[in-house]
Amino acid sequence: MTAQTLRNYIDGQWVPSDSDRVLDVLNPATEEVLAKVPLGAASDVDKAAKAAHAAFASWRKVPPVERARYLFKLKQLLEDNREELARICTSEHGKTIAESRGSVQRGIECVEVACGAPSLLMGDTLEDVATGIDCQSVRQPIGVFACIAPFNFPAMVPMWFFPFAVACGDTFICKPSEQVPLSQQFVWKLVEDAGFPPGVLNLVNGDSEVVNAICTHPLIRGVSFVGSSPVAKHVYETAAKHGKRVQALGGAKNFMVVMPDANRERTLEALSSSAYGCAGERCLAGAIVLAVGDSHTWLRDGLKQKAAAIRVGDGATDGVTMGPVISAAHKDRVLGYIDRGVEEGAELIHDGRSSQQPANGFFVGPCLFDGVTEEMAIGQEEIFGPVLCIEKANDLDAAMARISKHPLANASTIFTQDGSAARRFKFEVDASMAAVNIGVAAPMSFFGFGGAKGSFFGDLKAHGREAFDFFTDRKVFMTRWD
Repeated sequence: MTAQTLRNYIDGQWVPSDSDRVLDVLNPATEEVLAKVPLGAASDVDKAAKAAHAAFASWRKVPPVERARYLFKLKQLLEDNREELARICTSEHGKTIAESRGSVQRGIECVEVACGAPSLLMGDTLEDVATGIDCQSVRQPIGVFACIAPFNFPAMVPMWFFPFAVACGDTFICKPSEQVPLSQQFVWKLVEDAGFPPGVLNLVNGDSEVVNAICTHPLIRGVSFVGSSPVAKHVYETAAKHGKRVQALGGAKNFMVVMPDANRERTLEALSSSAYGCAGERCLAGAIVLAVGDSHTWLRDGLKQKAAAIRVGDGATDGVTMGPVISAAHKDRVLGYIDRGVEEGAELIHDGRSSQQPANGFFVGPCLFDGVTEEMAIGQEEIFGPVLCIEKANDLDAAMARISKHPLANASTIFTQDGSAARRFKFEVDASMAAVNIGVAAPMSFFGFGGAKGSFFGDLKAHGREAFDFFTDRKVFMTRWD
């Protein structure tokens, strides 16, 4: 059978792309061609932006409580179809079906929070700011917004943005990653079934040409991005230069500090799932364990056992606990870092490259390094794969200094039973998402999501209350009646 070429969703219609460039969408566990995705053209973005801009004039006048009803209907459709969406996610990305189910649920929770728009959009008033003068602050929608989504969470990440945007009265364009476009094809069919008016929600497939068109189009007022830090910086600078609001969530090198008094079994389980979950392809993946004092010995032995127990295979198969990485190119990149770590003198105490793996697919088994230092590439650069590094730290002071020196600051966590150490960590750590005795510090949908330093470009983070600030303008009225 010939693989289907995907279409864009613009102004309430499924339409072909203007581009004749296409990319095969592969199942990374089997290398089966699932579909062909158009790589898009600037003209596709132009059509979507014009449709969204035209729809904005009427959509912004729809009362918030009525806008929320569209989202309630979409939420129900997502819940009714969550299993099919999770299986699509696993087929195009490779993560285990349990991981896909979890990410779909987190996306649905964002829609659920956005349903609270009538309350969350409320403004403020104050009588008599001066004699006989009252002041009122209201939130107003801004116009057309767009998101540029990553490959690692195909179903979830766009839902960090578009439910909040349309709840606020804005209109929207979504560009999914060209490597994993099928989840959003399915979501947009549910959007269509939910009955959103034409032009309110649009879907455009593509690669860098579409990204740059979104960042520069005069009708697009704001851009949300998730991906690597170099691309996040490019999107931020380009879109901001063209007068847009931008929230660009970048990469990470997440540190996990383990104190000698940590609960051993719970800590080992949390570290392992944080490092190897989703094959390490997530911005909240644990990258470096800072073993403080005499915790090093039991961490080394325990993490080696955890890595050896991971079953690698097709994420759709029962019992598999880690799937493939996204592509052959990314597999080569991860393997290159493993080779470099060995060359630079780190000790590879569990080599997942030699573990039993399927013949086809882009598999890299879990790898564990010890003796890593900050001068090594594996100790400094984001690998985005199933590679965990152990570094020794004499005390908490040394661990905090190591974290502070790194240019990225997405998430970090400490494992301890000492409230004083935990409080100091909470107070001093640079990362905007931090935790105590939790492996992956993933905020719920009603809190903000985003890092600091080189992990985030912008001012307002994703979802939570900050989303309503990002997608609206505060207008202040002052009135006096004689």
